[in-house]
Amino acid sequence: MFDYDAELSRYQDRLRAAAGVQPDDHVLDIGCGTGLTTRDAARSAPSGGALGVDLSVPMLEEARRLAADEGVANVHFEQADVQVHPFAAEGFSLAISRFGTMFFDDPLAAFSNVARSLRPGSRLVQLVWAAYEDQEWSGAVRRALAGSDPLPEPAGLTRAAFSLADPAVTTGLLEAAGLTSVELTDVREPVHYGADADAALEALSQLGMTRDLVADKGEAEQARALDRLRDVLEAHDTGEGVWFDARAWLVTAVRPGPVARVQAPWTPPGGRPILP
Repeated sequence: MFDYDAELSRYQDRLRAAAGVQPDDHVLDIGCGTGLTTRDAARSAPSGGALGVDLSVPMLEEARRLAADEGVANVHFEQADVQVHPFAAEGFSLAISRFGTMFFDDPLAAFSNVARSLRPGSRLVQLVWAAYEDQEWSGAVRRALAGSDPLPEPAGLTRAAFSLADPAVTTGLLEAAGLTSVELTDVREPVHYGADADAALEALSQLGMTRDLVADKGEAEQARALDRLRDVLEAHDTGEGVWFDARAWLVTAVRPGPVARVQAPWTPPGGRPILP
């Protein structure tokens, strides 16, 4: 499994600071993956808790295992499609997402559902990728693998990753979903792919973007493409890991209305009470 937590460690710090989880918050983590963001939120909310949702069963299984190993009791993970999942109305005092909201087929339905799940006065705090052209990590990898071939346009999940890159589009979606006070902050932090070029090559080889770009090549050309990629990774080895520049938007929005008092204890839909 690709280590997204290691890749996004700098962005994790930025999300944590922006979210400002309070001790009695009830947090919804959208696209939680293996649950680092959810566990961080739960630790910061000892009188509340956190629910992490994702579509990936393997990632959720790993999230539950890690939470158990780390002794984080006030956390729950659930497989859910945010576009249609029946979250409790006004069940959360904060929603967060670390690059988990760009892949919705119907983003308006998803954000509208999140808005309904928030208490009045509560915030949505999310990180989304800025434009594809602003990402050294994507451009460098794709150019290395393409070689002398024309660089193809991003497709599939790679293209979807940049679906919220336009501030006007993102602002419009959130406002149409019933959220207000939308703000986007430009965040520029590098991403990490491994301790050295060999580790980074192994990690990147697991990504669909990499597999897609070499899928149509013969065995010999695939080997040459990976050699070119290794050269690029070696050039980005700082001695403290392989890092590439990246750019994202930190997006915040508010469900309008007076701030509602947090009620406790809280039981996530289908789950057990997560207060200690």
